[in-house]
Amino acid sequence: MEQLNITPINNAFNIVIDNIASDKSISHRCAMFSLLSDQPSTIKNYLRGEDTMDSLRIAQKLGAVVEDDGKVIKITPPKNLSEPDDILDCGNAGTGMRLYAGLLAGIEGSFVLTGDKYLRSRPMKRVAEPLRDIGASIDGRENGNKAPLHIRGAKLDSFQYHSPIDSAQVKSALILAGIQSDKKSFYKEDLLSRDHTERMLNGMGANIQTNTDGWIEISPLNGQKLKALNITVPTDPSSAFFFAVAAAITPNSKVTLKNVTLNPTRIEAYKILEKMGTKVSYIQTENVYEPIGNIIVEYNELNGVTVDSNIAWLIDELPALSIAMSIANGKSVVKNAKELRVKESDRITAVVTNLNKCGVNYTEFEDGYEIMGNATLEKATINSHGDHRIAMSFAIAGLLCGMDIEDTQCIETSFPNFTDILTSLKG
Repeated sequence: MEQLNITPINNAFNIVIDNIASDKSISHRCAMFSLLSDQPSTIKNYLRGEDTMDSLRIAQKLGAVVEDDGKVIKITPPKNLSEPDDILDCGNAGTGMRLYAGLLAGIEGSFVLTGDKYLRSRPMKRVAEPLRDIGASIDGRENGNKAPLHIRGAKLDSFQYHSPIDSAQVKSALILAGIQSDKKSFYKEDLLSRDHTERMLNGMGANIQTNTDGWIEISPLNGQKLKALNITVPTDPSSAFFFAVAAAITPNSKVTLKNVTLNPTRIEAYKILEKMGTKVSYIQTENVYEPIGNIIVEYNELNGVTVDSNIAWLIDELPALSIAMSIANGKSVVKNAKELRVKESDRITAVVTNLNKCGVNYTEFEDGYEIMGNATLEKATINSHGDHRIAMSFAIAGLLCGMDIEDTQCIETSFPNFTDILTSLKG
């Protein structure tokens, strides 16, 4: 078990950060979606974290040829995806497992998806059950709820599915299944989740439209191949958000986050920081597959906030937001966030129990928590529960009071240069 020891910062900072990890969600999709073309895809700034490299290795096992010169990755898809002679290891990535399940469900062959001990404990029936309903054969532990998952690909039926969960992973899995059916399919969620899949596939020539009544209309490919990707992966706004919080809680500090996706479904957490009082500016520089630009975050006095809507847009950033909530004036409340309990850890319990160790008063709910602000954070020993977002959120808290964080291999897996950037804030 590795440990990260954080010492308090003794200075304000004004820094430009242009080496934050590339977007994980988009990188995963680049590896997978390239398999839907019959031409080589070119991907710049691909995230070379363990999880996303696992997705790339899975593409290779399915027959793709991958060339990587350290700057540009070229993925040449096979004429037909082939049944692998080995298991497909998704590492720690729920995105990898759930999206590959949707992709492979419609391809003839036998496929086994597995992952590390944390991923093997996460629920998969949210994807397995709707895929089974349209003709996929999926089995695994707890009747397909836990990995390893065995998928026997088959021809899929079209569908009309109103998801009980607002999840980009579930939506993406069903879209990947829907484009492989022979008729139009329809998918709906109560709140639009991250829409990278729709944007990227449409950019490749697919026809996926959101109707005025909220139903997503998915046209089948009918055997046609998509255009190749030619993409520069933007900076991950979720990864960048840790340093946005660092500026928000460190007096007189400012950070400029370069080349971030400004997709509205990805910057909701920054909007919450604005509501709390932080000064945030957005400067768009391009818009091809995704709107991309710079985000500037400046310290200002924080006030408590209630977060109970657009939860799917900031589910990954809530642990870091909880640090800002702890020192804000007054109380903050998070509601309608039960999805936090089935992430890499039970993030509701992980957040509040670790905050309590730091001297923060809280009330835990089944779907969120209440945090009493105006806290003077205290140094503590934090258990990350193998969850990189818990580990990195409390590392940011450590800038104010110091922190010892246990089980930090998950940071290396997800955000390899996180500690280097954190150190740079101290000059």
